[in-house]
Amino acid sequence: MNTYHIISDKQLDLSIIRDIILTNKKLRLSEKSEQNILNCRQYLNEKMKNNETPIYGINTGFGSLYNVKINNNDLTKLQENLVMSHACGAGEEVPNEIVKIMLLLKIQSLSYGYSGVQLKTVQRLIDFYNHEVYPIIFTQGSLGASGDLAPLAHMALPLIGKGKSYFNGEILEANQLLEKFGWEKIELQSKEGLALLNGTQFMSAYGIYLLLKSYKLSYLADLIGTLSLEAYDGNDSPFDLLIHMVRPHNGQIKTAKRILEFLEESELIASPKKHVQDPYSFRCMPQVHGASKDALAYVEKTILTEVNSVTDNPNIFIEADKIISGGNFHGQPLALALDFLGIAIAELGSISERRTYQLISGLRDLPPFLVKNPGLNSGFMIPQYTAASIISQNKQLATPASVDSIVSSNGQEDHVSMGANAATKTKKIVDNVQTILSIELMNASQALCFRNPLKTSPFLQSFIDSYRIEVPFIEDDKVMHNEMEKSNNFIESLIIESEELFA
Repeated sequence: MNTYHIISDKQLDLSIIRDIILTNKKLRLSEKSEQNILNCRQYLNEKMKNNETPIYGINTGFGSLYNVKINNNDLTKLQENLVMSHACGAGEEVPNEIVKIMLLLKIQSLSYGYSGVQLKTVQRLIDFYNHEVYPIIFTQGSLGASGDLAPLAHMALPLIGKGKSYFNGEILEANQLLEKFGWEKIELQSKEGLALLNGTQFMSAYGIYLLLKSYKLSYLADLIGTLSLEAYDGNDSPFDLLIHMVRPHNGQIKTAKRILEFLEESELIASPKKHVQDPYSFRCMPQVHGASKDALAYVEKTILTEVNSVTDNPNIFIEADKIISGGNFHGQPLALALDFLGIAIAELGSISERRTYQLISGLRDLPPFLVKNPGLNSGFMIPQYTAASIISQNKQLATPASVDSIVSSNGQEDHVSMGANAATKTKKIVDNVQTILSIELMNASQALCFRNPLKTSPFLQSFIDSYRIEVPFIEDDKVMHNEMEKSNNFIESLIIESEELFA
């Protein structure tokens, strides 16, 4: 088994990234990538010899200080000052699993040879990744234009012997980290600090993490929604593919096919129905879940374009003999995509909560609040309140961040993407939807028991049997928080362990 992923000019896709992460592969640069980095650095060194022309970020100040020329003898100090001064993060710490993706994506971007970094700088980032050294980074501080300056500055601090990192569950000061591995601090050369800080790897890493989780939640929304359909004694006619072929959105067709597969050999779905139609939250699952699937496809395309790009500034083009200052660090494509992702996943939660509401309403021969003695028992009354509360929070969080901007750096950076805020709030939405689906699963599994002796499909019954090991049928009132937590943990285990949920 290949335990290494070779960093090269081969495009990363979601399955490759997922494989790198899940199989815990280490990283190594290809010979071509090493040469690209060396050639670019050599070109920049030659360019800087006896150069008196200001080149932004290389021998000038930064942002609105772009007109301040820096003496060549101070270029290392300039880059170190940049990293230290921009490490202004606040708020919660970024989870290590996202920091790991940030390292991977920064290494990939620098490996193309347009950034002017030293080879040993990239190698040290690879050392961090391979030894599971995770610099402590904070969720707040990036405007998503000029790149993710504050988060990436915190990621770069340990390179120059500053900041703190996690290693083996402990927090190490940079000097402890260097001593432990026998590393020397990196003496940053011209442009290196800017290459490390400019870039969209904070937003992109969140995007990759959220995509991987969202695809699994999309699958689980179909599965749990189908369980609710069975528990509600719903119809399968809305999933007939004839309907969907005359409105052939990809996600809609995929959802309908999947639900029909889940229902194969179900006694419940084949039983005579008293009701000709079901509420939209059941009947329109292909249309609603499917639209979210199509949104995921768009977001994936955008984020994968980004992770296979060079997003620092300025960029160095050896063959054209040009160093060009532009705006590839601007996170607008990611900001829009992450906002779209948040809206799409919030809708999976919204329709899930409506199915939960229908299940507890005492309709279709189900007892009110899904308990045998309603009145004495409140049963499943209040978990729906909790889902409703979370849904309302998601509506607030789904307000786009990308429509906002604020002026910074004395007006030089006068339009920003707010993509970092889009990333962090979308993570909250995604985590919330996991909780909402876990509440629906509690209700659907409880309601199904009142359909005995009719059985659901073998596939769905197998799923329920696994779930019942963790969350039993509830006869009388108990502390529902505990049951909700068990249900959420069950879904979390599926997200972590089940490869097939990625499809």
